[in-house]
Amino acid sequence: MDAATLKKLLEQVKSGDVSVAEASKSIASLPVRDVGGFAAVDGHRALRQGFPEAVYGESKSAEQIAAIVGELLSLGHSVLVTRMSKDKLPPVQAACPAGRYDAISRTFSLRQGKRLKFAGPVGVVCAGTSDLPVAEEAALTAEVAGAVVRRFVDVGVAGLHRVLRRRDEIAACASVVVCAGMEGALPTVVAGLIPRPVVAVPTSVGYGASLGGIAALLGMLNSCAPNVAVVNIDNGFGAGYYAAMLARKG
Repeated sequence: MDAATLKKLLEQVKSGDVSVAEASKSIASLPVRDVGGFAAVDGHRALRQGFPEAVYGESKSAEQIAAIVGELLSLGHSVLVTRMSKDKLPPVQAACPAGRYDAISRTFSLRQGKRLKFAGPVGVVCAGTSDLPVAEEAALTAEVAGAVVRRFVDVGVAGLHRVLRRRDEIAACASVVVCAGMEGALPTVVAGLIPRPVVAVPTSVGYGASLGGIAALLGMLNSCAPNVAVVNIDNGFGAGYYAAMLARKG
């Protein structure tokens, strides 16, 4: 249940179409939904934060994911499963036939419900093709949150003209996610070109001294651009979520 659904329910109580007892029962089940003894779905999160609970799929079985997704659907929530391998898809797809699996980001998603208001689109900037899985996770997360997303791919600093020619388009976004590995310089470059908040995502792309993304993480944390905030290595979900919240009105 989100804010719009709650408002509709209260209006139905006011008009007499729904009894107080029925409404109380619907609201009472929101805080926690127990699922199979292995999960406790936060049914109140969409109402509290404007975004329902997401499902981290990497360590869960296909059957566990399917059961949680079914519970989210019963609440009328959007669905987002991250880090889900394709071999887990059949039972999850059966639980949510309208959902879509994206092999690049390894996400399964279905957006539903009333769209919120945004100050503008969320930009997702990707340094190189190898960073696409993380960038797509960020982009799809922002889309499930209701944002319009603009994608800018393969614009890394090794060819600075590539990002410069997209500067005006990136600046037209309300917030921007920038994903980069190697030395992680791209978020600082983008932040220095636009008057927007930049969410930097270090990726685990690079050779030995990149240390699985730690070099990019440290570079981004030491950015001299004051409009940069940094999330964890490969955390496209966190970046997309935060960027959508930055762009959201109210």
